[in-house]
Amino acid sequence: MRASTLRLSPHNEESRVPLVVRATITPNSRKGPLVETLDDGTLRLYVRAPAVEGKANKAAIELLARHLGVSKGTVRLTGGATSRFKRFEIAD
Repeated sequence: MRASTLRLSPHNEESRVPLVVRATITPNSRKGPLVETLDDGTLRLYVRAPAVEGKANKAAIELLARHLGVSKGTVRLTGGATSRFKRFEIAD
């Protein structure tokens, strides 16, 4: 059984539970694109895109997908669209 699955019934039916990632975004960063892991497990994403019209969010999704080795379509911003503190779900 994969780590992201959860057995819900005795009939061997599985429901996939998305991975939730908390991240702090630093837009307009000369350091980026870069991903750092903080002591509390939160990721710090440095992106070069400005925080205008969702450009930094889009760049953060692309960077996070590349960092985790998944496609961009599996990464979804679920919280913090206008904040530097974000929550992403990674679907399988």
